[in-house]
Amino acid sequence: MKTISTIMKRTRTISRTFEMMLGVIGSIIGIFSGSFLIFIKSFGHVHTSFLGLIAILASILGLFSAYYVRKNEEIAGIGFIVATMFVIAGADHINVISALFLLVAGISSLFRK
Repeated sequence: MKTISTIMKRTRTISRTFEMMLGVIGSIIGIFSGSFLIFIKSFGHVHTSFLGLIAILASILGLFSAYYVRKNEEIAGIGFIVATMFVIAGADHINVISALFLLVAGISSLFRK
């Protein structure tokens, strides 16, 4: 027979707003800096448009992960970390701030219980 305390046991839900906001901020910064790299291409630098495109696509992956963080935080955390790796590979020095935001969001969504 179940007691009232086991029936009325509360389950604790964790708000994922922190991870979602860090992911959105990092993705928006990444999109702007990737667009800046594409803009620099017009001044004659080589391969910056391809790197900017990689940074923009990785930032879009970060946006999808930010949307998905409330449904499945493990998958979203992996998406954030993959987006971080591609953002760093896409734009070395310009996207460091974006990569930091995405990395903190990924680690937080994977390890926060």
